Amino acid sequence: KLMLDYGLMSPSGTGTFVLLPLATKSLERLVDLIDSELQSVGGQKILLPCLVPGSLFKKTGRWEDMGDELFKLKDRRDHDYCLGPTHEEAVSQLLASLPSLSLRCLPILLYQISPKFRDEGRPKFGLLRGREFIMKDMYTFDRSVECAGETYDIVCTAYSRILERLGVPFVKVKASSGAMGGNYSHEFHFLSDIGEDRLFVCPKCHIGVSADKVESETENQPCDQCSVPLEEERGVEVAHAFSLGTVYSDPLKASFMDSDGKNKALVMNCFGIGVTRLLAASLEVLSTQSQLRWPLAIAPFKVAVVTPKKGSHEEEVGLPLSLHLTHCLS
Repeated sequence: KLMLDYGLMSPSGTGTFVLLPLATKSLERLVDLIDSELQSVGGQKILLPCLVPGSLFKKTGRWEDMGDELFKLKDRRDHDYCLGPTHEEAVSQLLASLPSLSLRCLPILLYQISPKFRDEGRPKFGLLRGREFIMKDMYTFDRSVECAGETYDIVCTAYSRILERLGVPFVKVKASSGAMGGNYSHEFHFLSDIGEDRLFVCPKCHIGVSADKVESETENQPCDQCSVPLEEERGVEVAHAFSLGTVYSDPLKASFMDSDGKNKALVMNCFGIGVTRLLAASLEVLSTQSQLRWPLAIAPFKVAVVTPKKGSHEEEVGLPLSLHLTHCLS
């Protein structure tokens, strides 16, 4: 609501919004922050098409598994396509199309920041749950499960640094892999009363587990690391990491040549940050009902110079001083 009230965005349609100048400037700063951390761990930025052939999703089973959330369409030749909710299939096809990859090429860390689409049944809370949003999705490729585990930890650490630079308290929890599939996953949450996710969190270690991950109530169960009882919280998910194994690389033939000369499936991880959601969630957690508060790292401006009103007595003297001050600060 604050983003609407303060002119940061404007509704466009059900679950879609126009980002206005201040929000766009903040979004650009957030993208720069994410770029710097991901590139520091070897991430290479690419851009995949939003329009994805349906044949790729059919090979992995997600054409059916995603149900009504997947925006589906046909071209004039009656070929199936979808608007990408994520790009595991597309990036696996990219790797499969490359000449034989050797061990020296690995690991490969590719990421993009681009629009994503999901046909949400109940869009709400503005940018927190929309039908079109900006997302950072990273895909990593390794030779083995052990190497993929090391890459997973490196990228998760980069995620923690991104959230720490925003200065908003967060928790990392074990989570269900859901329709994505794979071996294991973790979510990063901002704790908030409007959060839709139930979490069981250690108040000392700030780690925990998502309610979707457990079959029975976990509140008051001891923390795995320090034995302090877990407490139930509400969270807004802002990032997610998945250990995928070969769920996507096997059916899409994304492989490398091992030292024995044989082609083997690449072992994948994927990592997502809802960039527009992260922006909105940061404001939601830090602001009050009457005050809009930004994380300093992504504030549109750190200082605002207010010039004298045009035609006022102060304009003749004050305007040159204001312009000089602006020049010195810029």
